Amino acid sequence: MAAAVRLWVRTEPFLVGALPAPPPARLTPHYLRKVAAYARARADQGCFPRLRWPCWRHIACGKLQLSRDIAWLYFELFRGLLGPAPPLRLRWAEAEAACASAEELERERSKLSVDTLQFLLFLYVQQLHKVSLRRSLLGDEWPSPRTKSPSLTGKSAGGNKNWNDQEHLAFVQSHLLDILELLLEPEQLSASSHSSCSSLVSFEAVCALSFLLEGTVSSSGTVRPLHELALRQPCHGHNGFSKGSRTFSLPKLESWLRSSLTANPLGMTVCLKAGRKLAWAQQVEGTTRRAKIACSARVVPEVSPMVIMSQVYRQTLAKSSDTLVGAHVRIHRCNESFIYLLSPLRSVTIEKCRNSTFVLGPVGTSVHVQSCDNIKVIVVCHRLSLSSTTGCTFHTLTPTQPLILSGNQAVSFAPFHTHYPMLEDHMAQVGLATLPNYWDSPMLVCRDSGDMNVFRLLPPSDFYTFVIPFEMEGDTTETPGGLPQEYQEVLNQREQKVQAWQRMVREAGLTRDQRKQFQAVVENKFYEWLVQTGNRQQLDSLVPPALGSKQAAG
Repeated sequence: MAAAVRLWVRTEPFLVGALPAPPPARLTPHYLRKVAAYARARADQGCFPRLRWPCWRHIACGKLQLSRDIAWLYFELFRGLLGPAPPLRLRWAEAEAACASAEELERERSKLSVDTLQFLLFLYVQQLHKVSLRRSLLGDEWPSPRTKSPSLTGKSAGGNKNWNDQEHLAFVQSHLLDILELLLEPEQLSASSHSSCSSLVSFEAVCALSFLLEGTVSSSGTVRPLHELALRQPCHGHNGFSKGSRTFSLPKLESWLRSSLTANPLGMTVCLKAGRKLAWAQQVEGTTRRAKIACSARVVPEVSPMVIMSQVYRQTLAKSSDTLVGAHVRIHRCNESFIYLLSPLRSVTIEKCRNSTFVLGPVGTSVHVQSCDNIKVIVVCHRLSLSSTTGCTFHTLTPTQPLILSGNQAVSFAPFHTHYPMLEDHMAQVGLATLPNYWDSPMLVCRDSGDMNVFRLLPPSDFYTFVIPFEMEGDTTETPGGLPQEYQEVLNQREQKVQAWQRMVREAGLTRDQRKQFQAVVENKFYEWLVQTGNRQQLDSLVPPALGSKQAAG
C-alpha cells in the first residue's frame, strides 16, 4: 500500500524560490531551528502560526544579522512565490505606489504576514546554493557528475541547480531529517534541539511540508499536496498517523517519505526526455547547430508547464501561444538571434546566450539571466536577477529592485520602452502594474558585486524606443506607464530634428530628378547603416520563411 503513493519534490520552491547565490552566513539549519523556537514562543506577538513583517524584520536583523533590504528580499520573494491572486497583487502595488515616504511604506508592509512554517522551509531551501568547502576540495561541488541534468542534446548540462530536478530530489533526501526537525514543536526536541525516536510531527507541520512535496495515488493523474496523501487510511500504518492526537510518528513518517519519494514526473528531466518537441525555430543552413525546443505536457492545471529552447542561432523566433501561457521558460545557448515570447509567463531563465535580443511577455515571478554576453532583455517582470553577465542591457518595468548577484560586468539598466497590443491584458493576468517601478534602483546582493561600477543607467542620449514588428489583436497602443521625463525629452528632441529635416527637404525646391538622386543617396546611406549595425540581419529574418520551412504553430 505504501508504494501506491508516489511523492516528488515540487519544482517552484527551487526553480523560483531558491535565490541563485550563496545564503548569508547565519541562514543555516542551526540558526533556523533557533528562529523556529523563537517564533513559536512568541505566538502572541505575531510570530506564529503566521509571521508578520515587523517580527521577521526583528528576527532577521537582530538575530541573523541580515540587512533590512535582504530581510525584505526574502520575505517578498516568498510572498511572490506563493503569490496572492493577481487582483490582490495589483491592490498591493497600488498601496505601495501611493506611499509618499519610507515610513508610510513600512506601515503598509507591517500589514503583511506569511505562514511561519512554510517560510522556514523556504529559508532552508536557500541552502541549495551553499558552497561546500569539502566538496569543492574533492572536486565534487559544482558542476558534479552526480547532479548534472540532461540537456536537449542528451548530454549533461550541469550548472543551474534551480532547474535541476535531480538536484532538488537529492537535496531533500539528504536533508529530510533536518527539515522535519525544523517543523517540530519545542517539546518534541531534546536539549540539543534534535529529535528522538518518540518525537511526534503535528498535522500542521505536514501541511507546511506540502510546500516542498506533492504526489499522486497509484496511476491517478490527480496531483495532490502531501498532507492530503498522508491522511489516506492505507498510509497510516506506514507513516504513523494517529487520529486521536492528529500527529505522525517522526521515524515512521521519515521512512514513509523516503520510500515514497521519486523523480518529478512533471520536471525538466522528463520534459527533455519525453516532452513534446516544437518546430518553432528554423534550421539555419551552413551550420551544425540544431535549434531544439521542447515543452512538457500540460498534465494538470495546478502545475506550470515547462518550455525549454536551446541553440536558436541567427534568426528571429516570435511566438504568442497557449503553450507559453503560465510556463517556466528556459532559454539556453542562443546566439545572434531575436526572440519574442509575447504571452504571460511564469518564470524565465536565460543562460549562456550571446549577441541576442529577448522581448518577453509579462513574467509573474522571476527573470534570471546567467552567464550571458552582450544580450538585451526587454520585459515587464515581478523580479529580475543577474549573475555572471557581461555587457548586457535590461529594459525593465518591475515592482522590485533588480538583483545584481556575483560576477557581472558592464550592466546597463534602462526603462521599459515598447508595447504590443495584448501587453496590458497580459500584465493584468499576472498581477503586474505600472507602479511602483524600480528599474533604476538595483540591489547589489553578493559580496563581490559590491562595486557600484558594475552597472550604469543607460544615458538618455543612447536611448531609442523599440518597435515590436508584429500585428496582433489588443488595445495597448503605447508603452505602459510612459517614459521617465529625461528619456522622453531626448525622443522629443529627435522628433523635432526629423521634422526640421523634412521641412528643409520640402523647402529646398528640388527638381524631380534631384529628388530621385537625393532619395537614392539616402537609401544607400541607410543600407550601409543597416549592415554596419547588424540590423540588416534582423530585418532579413523577419521575412516569412518558405512554405516548407515555416515555423510551426504550437
